[in-house]
Amino acid sequence: MGTKSVLPVIKEEAEIGGQLTRREIVRRLLAAAGAGTAWPLVAASHPIHELFRNEAVLEEAENLAAADWRPLVLNAQQDETLSALAERIVPGSTKAQVNRFIDLLLSVDTAEHKQKFAESLAAFEAGSQKRFGKRFPSLDASQQNMLLTDASAYPAKEDSSGSAGRENRGLHKDFEDLKGWISGAYYSSEMGMRELGWTPDRVFASFPGCEHPEGHS
Repeated sequence: MGTKSVLPVIKEEAEIGGQLTRREIVRRLLAAAGAGTAWPLVAASHPIHELFRNEAVLEEAENLAAADWRPLVLNAQQDETLSALAERIVPGSTKAQVNRFIDLLLSVDTAEHKQKFAESLAAFEAGSQKRFGKRFPSLDASQQNMLLTDASAYPAKEDSSGSAGRENRGLHKDFEDLKGWISGAYYSSEMGMRELGWTPDRVFASFPGCEHPEGHS
């Protein structure tokens, strides 16, 4: 989390209708990254960066709002867990259809990355069951925040109950991996770009930190 900052303009380019496609947004973000700008909450080594260079996937992303959308990789339970995690980590993710875009990206990713993603979702489900006896999507907001806050903390930190928190230390890497996917998907949407200060005639040279008071960083 951070405070809002004024972003320096590096380019002016009006868009017809004041809207951007996902491909155009990613093109601008990649250009900013090439100029040395870090993406919000996404580690430079995260696999999502390479996937953003896949033009065919970005074209397909324009169809994610279809009423008959079905996941290509995730099963129904995984999609539900991802949606709940995404909304809690970056509020607004549901409206930005973060879960759908991540599923699309995973469909062209490596088997190794797909497996890691599935394992991270499963780890949060297991942690939720162990601590609260329920799946993560079934937890109330305070329980979800408690689990995510402990998982986002440095691995050696005790959990909020005061115990050693071995399972939460194990969730830290899973949290960082999922946060990268979720943040990358959200801030490459028009909704995310507008939150960062984008307007149709401006592109910025740097990004502020997370401004969601209830989000996790």
